Amino acid sequence: IDEIEALSSIYGDDWCVVDEDEKIYCIKINDCLDQPKWTVCLQVILPQGYPTAEPPIYQLNAPWLRGQDYMELANSLEEIYVQNLGESILYLWVEKIREVLMEKAQSSDPEPDIKKTSEEVDEDDGDDFLLDHQPVLEDPIKMLNYVTPESHEVDEELPPIYHGNPITDRRSTFQAHLAPVVTPRQVKRVLEKLNENKKIASATHNIYAYRIYCEDKQTFLQDCEDDGETAAGGRLLHLMQILNVHNVLVVVSRWYGGILLGPDRFKHINNCARNILVE
Repeated sequence: IDEIEALSSIYGDDWCVVDEDEKIYCIKINDCLDQPKWTVCLQVILPQGYPTAEPPIYQLNAPWLRGQDYMELANSLEEIYVQNLGESILYLWVEKIREVLMEKAQSSDPEPDIKKTSEEVDEDDGDDFLLDHQPVLEDPIKMLNYVTPESHEVDEELPPIYHGNPITDRRSTFQAHLAPVVTPRQVKRVLEKLNENKKIASATHNIYAYRIYCEDKQTFLQDCEDDGETAAGGRLLHLMQILNVHNVLVVVSRWYGGILLGPDRFKHINNCARNILVE
Protein backbone atom coordinates (compact mmCIF):
# COMPACT_ATOMS: atom_id res chain seq x y z
CA ILE A 1 0.00 0.00 0.00
CA ASP A 2 2.84 2.38 0.85
CA GLU A 3 4.47 1.69 -2.51
CA ILE A 4 1.22 2.34 -4.42
CA GLU A 5 0.63 5.62 -2.55
CA ALA A 6 4.21 6.74 -3.21
CA LEU A 7 4.01 5.91 -6.93
CA SER A 8 0.64 7.66 -7.21
CA SER A 9 2.10 10.86 -5.75
CA ILE A 10 5.33 10.64 -7.80
CA TYR A 11 3.70 10.01 -11.18
CA GLY A 12 0.43 11.91 -10.75
CA ASP A 13 -1.77 11.77 -13.86
CA ASP A 14 0.56 9.23 -15.50
CA TRP A 15 -0.41 6.72 -12.79
CA CYS A 16 -3.75 5.01 -13.36
CA VAL A 17 -5.66 2.54 -11.19
CA VAL A 18 -7.30 0.01 -13.53
CA ASP A 19 -8.78 -2.23 -10.83
CA GLU A 20 -8.13 -1.58 -7.13
CA ASP A 21 -9.47 -4.97 -5.94
CA GLU A 22 -7.42 -6.97 -8.43
CA LYS A 23 -4.41 -4.65 -7.92
CA ILE A 24 -4.08 -3.78 -11.62
CA TYR A 25 -2.28 -0.52 -12.41
CA CYS A 26 -1.08 1.29 -15.48
CA ILE A 27 1.81 3.77 -15.73
CA LYS A 28 2.42 5.93 -18.79
CA ILE A 29 6.14 6.54 -19.23
CA ASN A 30 7.79 8.90 -21.72
CA ASP A 31 11.22 10.26 -22.61
CA CYS A 32 10.80 13.51 -20.60
CA LEU A 33 10.99 15.78 -23.66
CA ASP A 34 8.61 18.77 -23.94
CA GLN A 35 7.01 16.94 -26.83
CA PRO A 36 7.65 13.27 -26.05
CA LYS A 37 8.56 11.06 -29.00
CA TRP A 38 8.89 7.74 -27.20
CA THR A 39 6.16 6.49 -24.88
CA VAL A 40 5.44 3.13 -23.26
CA CYS A 41 2.49 2.04 -21.17
CA LEU A 42 3.45 -0.39 -18.39
CA GLN A 43 0.54 -2.41 -17.03
CA VAL A 44 1.15 -4.41 -13.86
CA ILE A 45 -0.83 -6.86 -11.78
CA LEU A 46 0.47 -7.28 -8.24
CA PRO A 47 -0.11 -10.89 -7.12
CA GLN A 48 -0.85 -11.85 -3.52
CA GLY A 49 2.79 -12.79 -2.87
CA TYR A 50 4.29 -9.48 -4.10
CA PRO A 51 6.90 -8.30 -3.22
CA THR A 52 8.26 -10.99 -0.90
CA ALA A 53 7.54 -14.12 -2.94
CA GLU A 54 6.15 -13.25 -6.38
CA PRO A 55 7.11 -10.81 -9.15
CA PRO A 56 4.59 -8.42 -10.68
CA ILE A 57 2.84 -9.75 -13.78
CA TYR A 58 3.43 -7.11 -16.42
CA GLN A 59 2.73 -6.09 -19.98
CA LEU A 60 4.58 -3.46 -22.04
CA ASN A 61 2.44 -1.68 -24.60
CA ALA A 62 3.66 0.61 -27.39
CA PRO A 63 3.06 0.34 -31.15
CA TRP A 64 6.79 0.57 -31.87
CA LEU A 65 7.89 -1.85 -29.13
CA ARG A 66 8.54 -5.25 -30.64
CA GLY A 67 11.26 -7.68 -31.61
CA GLN A 68 14.69 -6.86 -30.25
CA ASP A 69 13.52 -3.66 -28.49
CA TYR A 70 10.90 -5.60 -26.57
CA MET A 71 13.25 -8.44 -25.63
CA GLU A 72 15.99 -6.10 -24.39
CA LEU A 73 13.58 -4.11 -22.24
CA ALA A 74 11.89 -7.25 -20.84
CA ASN A 75 15.29 -8.72 -19.96
CA SER A 76 16.29 -5.51 -18.18
CA LEU A 77 13.16 -5.70 -16.02
CA GLU A 78 13.80 -9.38 -15.30
CA GLU A 79 17.36 -8.54 -14.22
CA ILE A 80 16.12 -5.82 -11.85
CA TYR A 81 13.67 -8.30 -10.31
CA VAL A 82 16.38 -10.96 -9.79
CA GLN A 83 18.79 -8.38 -8.30
CA ASN A 84 16.14 -7.12 -5.85
CA LEU A 85 14.32 -10.32 -4.85
CA GLY A 86 11.74 -9.72 -2.14
CA GLU A 87 11.80 -5.93 -2.51
CA SER A 88 9.40 -3.42 -4.06
CA ILE A 89 10.60 -2.87 -7.62
CA LEU A 90 7.92 -0.89 -9.50
CA TYR A 91 9.77 2.42 -9.14
CA LEU A 92 13.01 0.80 -10.39
CA TRP A 93 11.11 -0.66 -13.35
CA VAL A 94 9.49 2.64 -14.31
CA GLU A 95 12.77 4.54 -14.11
CA LYS A 96 14.60 1.86 -16.10
CA ILE A 97 12.00 2.14 -18.87
CA ARG A 98 12.28 5.95 -18.76
CA GLU A 99 16.09 5.67 -19.02
CA VAL A 100 15.74 3.50 -22.14
CA LEU A 101 13.28 5.97 -23.69
CA MET A 102 15.58 8.92 -22.94
CA GLU A 103 18.49 7.09 -24.57
CA LYS A 104 16.32 6.52 -27.63
CA ALA A 105 15.33 10.17 -27.76
CA GLN A 106 19.00 11.24 -27.60
CA SER A 107 20.18 8.67 -30.14
CA SER A 108 19.79 8.78 -33.89
CA ASP A 109 16.93 6.26 -33.80
CA PRO A 110 14.16 7.41 -36.14
CA GLU A 111 10.97 8.48 -34.42
CA PRO A 112 8.47 5.68 -33.93
CA ASP A 113 6.02 5.21 -36.74
CA ILE A 114 2.91 4.63 -34.68
CA LYS A 115 0.91 3.59 -37.74
CA LYS A 116 3.26 0.71 -38.44
CA THR A 117 2.02 -2.64 -37.20
CA SER A 118 3.17 -6.16 -37.83
CA GLU A 119 2.44 -9.66 -36.71
CA GLU A 120 5.52 -9.41 -34.54
CA VAL A 121 3.71 -6.95 -32.28
CA ASP A 122 1.23 -9.67 -31.42
CA GLU A 123 4.02 -12.13 -30.78
CA ASP A 124 5.95 -9.84 -28.48
CA ASP A 125 3.27 -7.90 -26.65
CA GLY A 126 4.00 -9.52 -23.31
CA ASP A 127 1.42 -12.31 -23.32
CA ASP A 128 4.18 -14.87 -23.04
CA PHE A 129 5.33 -13.22 -19.83
CA LEU A 130 1.79 -13.32 -18.45
CA LEU A 131 1.76 -17.02 -19.18
CA ASP A 132 5.04 -17.55 -17.33
CA HIS A 133 3.83 -16.17 -14.04
CA GLN A 134 0.23 -17.32 -13.92
CA PRO A 135 -0.29 -19.63 -10.96
CA VAL A 136 -0.50 -23.31 -11.78
CA LEU A 137 -4.06 -24.34 -10.98
CA GLU A 138 -3.97 -27.88 -12.25
CA ASP A 139 -1.49 -30.61 -13.04
CA PRO A 140 0.83 -29.75 -10.11
CA ILE A 141 4.42 -30.94 -10.08
CA LYS A 142 4.53 -34.69 -10.10
CA MET A 143 7.16 -36.69 -8.29
CA LEU A 144 8.44 -39.63 -10.23
CA ASN A 145 9.16 -42.42 -7.80
CA TYR A 146 11.99 -44.52 -9.18
CA VAL A 147 12.60 -46.36 -5.90
CA THR A 148 12.10 -50.11 -5.98
CA PRO A 149 11.05 -51.70 -2.67
CA GLU A 150 13.65 -54.47 -2.98
CA SER A 151 16.65 -52.15 -3.03
CA HIS A 152 17.38 -49.55 -0.37
CA GLU A 153 20.70 -48.78 -2.02
CA VAL A 154 18.86 -47.35 -5.03
CA ASP A 155 16.89 -45.17 -2.60
CA GLU A 156 20.13 -43.72 -1.24
CA GLU A 157 21.76 -43.42 -4.64
CA LEU A 158 18.88 -41.94 -6.61
CA PRO A 159 16.89 -39.12 -4.99
CA PRO A 160 13.30 -38.30 -6.01
CA ILE A 161 13.02 -36.30 -9.23
CA TYR A 162 10.39 -33.59 -9.66
CA HIS A 163 9.15 -32.16 -12.97
CA GLY A 164 7.89 -28.59 -13.43
CA ASN A 165 5.11 -27.34 -15.65
CA PRO A 166 6.32 -26.59 -19.20
CA ILE A 167 6.46 -23.09 -20.69
CA THR A 168 5.90 -22.83 -24.46
CA ASP A 169 6.77 -19.76 -26.55
CA ARG A 170 6.85 -19.63 -30.36
CA ARG A 171 6.98 -23.42 -30.64
CA SER A 172 9.92 -23.76 -28.22
CA THR A 173 9.11 -25.61 -24.99
CA PHE A 174 11.01 -25.36 -21.72
CA GLN A 175 10.62 -27.67 -18.71
CA ALA A 176 12.53 -27.83 -15.45
CA HIS A 177 13.43 -30.95 -13.45
CA LEU A 178 14.72 -30.89 -9.88
CA ALA A 179 16.31 -33.38 -7.49
CA PRO A 180 17.75 -32.95 -3.99
CA VAL A 181 21.42 -34.02 -4.12
CA VAL A 182 24.24 -34.18 -1.58
CA THR A 183 27.03 -35.78 -3.65
CA PRO A 184 28.37 -35.43 -7.21
CA ARG A 185 27.60 -39.15 -7.60
CA GLN A 186 23.90 -38.40 -7.05
CA VAL A 187 24.08 -35.64 -9.65
CA LYS A 188 25.45 -38.17 -12.14
CA ARG A 189 22.76 -40.72 -11.27
CA VAL A 190 19.94 -38.17 -11.69
CA LEU A 191 21.29 -37.01 -15.07
CA GLU A 192 21.57 -40.62 -16.23
CA LYS A 193 18.01 -41.33 -15.06
CA LEU A 194 16.64 -38.26 -16.85
CA ASN A 195 18.38 -39.32 -20.05
CA GLU A 196 16.61 -42.67 -19.89
CA ASN A 197 13.44 -40.72 -20.64
CA LYS A 198 13.31 -40.55 -24.46
CA LYS A 199 11.55 -37.18 -24.49
CA ILE A 200 14.13 -35.56 -22.20
CA ALA A 201 17.01 -37.24 -24.07
CA SER A 202 15.65 -35.80 -27.34
CA ALA A 203 15.64 -32.19 -26.05
CA THR A 204 17.76 -29.75 -28.06
CA HIS A 205 19.46 -28.64 -24.82
CA ASN A 206 19.48 -30.05 -21.28
CA ILE A 207 20.96 -27.19 -19.26
CA TYR A 208 21.81 -27.89 -15.64
CA ALA A 209 23.39 -26.46 -12.51
CA TYR A 210 23.88 -27.81 -9.01
CA ARG A 211 25.06 -26.54 -5.63
CA ILE A 212 26.10 -28.84 -2.80
CA TYR A 213 27.10 -27.46 0.61
CA CYS A 214 30.09 -29.20 2.16
CA GLU A 215 29.55 -28.90 5.92
CA ASP A 216 33.10 -29.93 6.93
CA LYS A 217 34.83 -27.40 4.68
CA GLN A 218 31.98 -24.84 4.84
CA THR A 219 32.26 -24.38 1.09
CA PHE A 220 30.02 -25.01 -1.91
CA LEU A 221 30.64 -27.65 -4.52
CA GLN A 222 28.91 -26.32 -7.63
CA ASP A 223 29.01 -26.69 -11.39
CA CYS A 224 26.90 -26.04 -14.47
CA GLU A 225 26.50 -27.18 -18.07
CA ASP A 226 25.25 -25.16 -21.09
CA ASP A 227 24.69 -28.21 -23.33
CA GLY A 228 25.00 -26.02 -26.42
CA GLU A 229 22.91 -23.09 -25.12
CA THR A 230 25.78 -20.64 -24.61
CA ALA A 231 25.90 -19.00 -21.12
CA ALA A 232 22.61 -20.63 -20.01
CA GLY A 233 24.23 -22.89 -17.40
CA GLY A 234 26.10 -20.00 -15.80
CA ARG A 235 22.93 -17.91 -15.62
CA LEU A 236 21.07 -20.81 -14.05
CA LEU A 237 23.80 -21.25 -11.43
CA HIS A 238 23.77 -17.49 -10.78
CA LEU A 239 20.00 -17.63 -10.13
CA MET A 240 20.53 -20.47 -7.64
CA GLN A 241 23.23 -18.43 -5.88
CA ILE A 242 20.94 -15.40 -5.65
CA LEU A 243 18.12 -17.54 -4.25
CA ASN A 244 20.65 -19.10 -1.85
CA VAL A 245 19.60 -22.69 -2.54
CA HIS A 246 21.86 -25.63 -1.90
CA ASN A 247 21.92 -29.43 -2.06
CA VAL A 248 19.86 -29.34 -5.24
CA LEU A 249 20.26 -30.07 -8.95
CA VAL A 250 18.12 -28.19 -11.49
CA VAL A 251 17.93 -29.30 -15.12
CA VAL A 252 16.04 -27.25 -17.73
CA SER A 253 15.19 -29.03 -20.99
CA ARG A 254 14.55 -26.98 -24.11
CA TRP A 255 12.92 -28.38 -27.24
CA TYR A 256 13.69 -25.86 -30.01
CA GLY A 257 10.72 -25.09 -32.28
CA GLY A 258 12.48 -23.49 -35.23
CA ILE A 259 11.95 -19.82 -34.28
CA LEU A 260 14.81 -17.89 -32.63
CA LEU A 261 13.74 -16.39 -29.29
CA GLY A 262 16.81 -14.21 -28.65
CA PRO A 263 17.35 -13.28 -24.98
CA ASP A 264 13.79 -14.42 -24.17
CA ARG A 265 15.12 -17.97 -23.95
CA PHE A 266 17.10 -17.04 -20.83
CA LYS A 267 13.98 -15.54 -19.28
CA HIS A 268 12.07 -18.78 -19.84
CA ILE A 269 14.93 -20.93 -18.52
CA ASN A 270 15.11 -18.79 -15.36
CA ASN A 271 11.33 -18.74 -14.92
CA CYS A 272 11.13 -22.55 -15.20
CA ALA A 273 13.94 -22.97 -12.69
CA ARG A 274 12.60 -20.39 -10.24
CA ASN A 275 9.06 -21.82 -10.36
CA ILE A 276 10.18 -25.37 -9.56
CA LEU A 277 12.54 -24.19 -6.80
CA VAL A 278 9.74 -22.17 -5.18
CA GLU A 279 7.31 -25.11 -5.44
